[in-house]
Amino acid sequence: MIAWSRGPGRDSVTVRLEAVSKSFGAKQAVQDVSLSLFGGEVFAFLGPNGAGKTTTLRMTCGLLRPDTGAVEVCGLSMGTDARDAKQLIAYLPDQPYLYDKLTGREFVEFTRELYRIPNDVAQRRLAELARRLDMDSFIDRLTEHYSHGMKQKVALAAALIHAPQVLVVDEPMVGLDPRTIRVMKTIFREIADAGGTVFMSTHSLDVAEVLADRIGILNGGRLVALGTMAELRAQSSGSQRLEDIFLQLTNAAGDSLDDAGRAAMRDSADLPRHPA
Repeated sequence: MIAWSRGPGRDSVTVRLEAVSKSFGAKQAVQDVSLSLFGGEVFAFLGPNGAGKTTTLRMTCGLLRPDTGAVEVCGLSMGTDARDAKQLIAYLPDQPYLYDKLTGREFVEFTRELYRIPNDVAQRRLAELARRLDMDSFIDRLTEHYSHGMKQKVALAAALIHAPQVLVVDEPMVGLDPRTIRVMKTIFREIADAGGTVFMSTHSLDVAEVLADRIGILNGGRLVALGTMAELRAQSSGSQRLEDIFLQLTNAAGDSLDDAGRAAMRDSADLPRHPA
């Protein structure tokens, strides 16, 4: 099994978002979100399409700058210490971006060099990941011939090659077969058990309910609920199923928005998933 990087310790803050907001032109994607994630946890982000999940994840990774507010990773500011902070984090987008004219192995090797991981360490990690993710049959083929599932596996291996303390994943299980989903969930739990943090957005309520230690729900760019399953049940009249809790909380939040908030939420649904 891969020796995942030890984070700053269980219950230590690994990701801190302080009143972050982000707009694209007149469209408000994220509104005053404050959130702390801890070592040793898998955190699931839920929300309707256009709720601001992807924008928040990309701000966490330093791929987008918040208009207001601050982002820290393991105590390092994404504003002033971004280079060092990015050494501790990895991002798996919902649509993996690979270089078509590289093989899967070459793409992971390229990523290894970016993080300056010793070759022998990286080769051991890649061999283990290739075995667990069933990549041996295609890893030496050009990625232009890959299916979505193959690309997702290679992108995950590349994200994990430096054993990040914080792994940020956006809809990681879409289009994957059941066996791969199970392996991915196991890897996420291993990272958390080693003291790292997994920050995951998903539309799969079942995955969130089973895997996540805590859940945050975004609606219209606002964080409308946060807590463990037990805490979310208490916020939603004691409903037992996450599906019911999600619908109650997002509907209640929608009902409480003023006219301007409703317009912003409608507009945010039209945002591209990866704004320029």
